[in-house]
Amino acid sequence: MQKPLEDGTDASQESIPEDLALEIRRLAHDLSNALEIIVQTSYLLSTAELKEPASAWLGMLDSGVNKCLDINLELRKYIKSHTSR
Repeated sequence: MQKPLEDGTDASQESIPEDLALEIRRLAHDLSNALEIIVQTSYLLSTAELKEPASAWLGMLDSGVNKCLDINLELRKYIKSHTSR
């Protein structure tokens, strides 16, 4: 959901300068790679027979992983919609 900027302008109208966009894209890519390691590790842990409280911790991890993936997707969409490339 787009929110107005502090000056009242619509954030969807703002464009990220190209040099910043390149760095942000690089960071988003690196974040995606790091998240993939966490996602795969979480999956592998879910295949193990965990006792309590470890199984509850895995549920918390899965919830956090899903939130991170959603935020990362939002970030990538924002970058794409606010750059010329």
